Amino acid sequence: MQYEALSVEAHTVVNQPSAWARVRKNTSVRIGGVALLLLVLVALLAPWMGTVDPTLFDPASRDLLPGKTGEITTLEGETVKHRFLMGSDSFGRDIYSRVIYGTQVSLIVGLATAVVALAFGILFGLLAGFLRWLDGPLMRVMDGVMAIPAILIAIALVAMWRGSLPTVVIAIAIPEIPRVTRLVRSLVLSIREEPYVEAAISLGTPTWLIMLRHILPNCVAPLVVQGTFICASGILVEAILSFLGVGLPPDIPTWGNVMAEGRAQFNEYPHNIFFPGIFLAVTVLAVNILGDGLRDTLDPKMAKRV
Repeated sequence: MQYEALSVEAHTVVNQPSAWARVRKNTSVRIGGVALLLLVLVALLAPWMGTVDPTLFDPASRDLLPGKTGEITTLEGETVKHRFLMGSDSFGRDIYSRVIYGTQVSLIVGLATAVVALAFGILFGLLAGFLRWLDGPLMRVMDGVMAIPAILIAIALVAMWRGSLPTVVIAIAIPEIPRVTRLVRSLVLSIREEPYVEAAISLGTPTWLIMLRHILPNCVAPLVVQGTFICASGILVEAILSFLGVGLPPDIPTWGNVMAEGRAQFNEYPHNIFFPGIFLAVTVLAVNILGDGLRDTLDPKMAKRV
């Protein structure tokens, strides 16, 4: 009886689908992944999908409704007829081209924010979790940063420096670093008690090698999930900063800038906010759905329920 029970258990373990197989079968991952892939293609093909330069404007074509035809002056000084698929703003700029090019900026900001926050969060989390003497001071600093609302930190940092893409990325990433640090630290505190880590320590393996070879690989799955949520948050916070006028300069087409320029005429021309708002909502929703699907499949506790 005991032998049969062990055989059944072993057979169940062998036939258990791998993490990659669970990811491919997860509906949320498929929906979020496909939507995000389409947005990435839009960003890459913006020079060909955009009908005109998003910075070109003509006062004679101001505040046109979607689908109307007007005139626009090119960089060479030529005046040409142009069809405004999503209308034009108060400066006569094509909203469609600005929204398409804004996809590039939003995805770059979201991805760069996630990379910066994960890089520093992993470093601080490994140090705090493995080096006991550094745990207290480092985590008190992280607690202090987390006590301040993220949007206030971002606004303060952007206001202190000149508004540019690197400045906005750093300002959005800094409030996310403590969250990643706390996640990595909690994982390290549990992993360092495993027998293989204790064996590596007893053999005199250098600390940095233990972190990279034994501890960091076991933190990848939670960090991938956390990275998706940071990316979505970065895209949303960048739009908020630009909408408030403290983000990227107005000459850079972003969804937040387009909505900020159209809020004064929202009652008469709601398309100025509607179209960039739809792209922003779809992008944040796609990234969050992808993150939820990855959490359900990569988290062992959640994977048992799937």
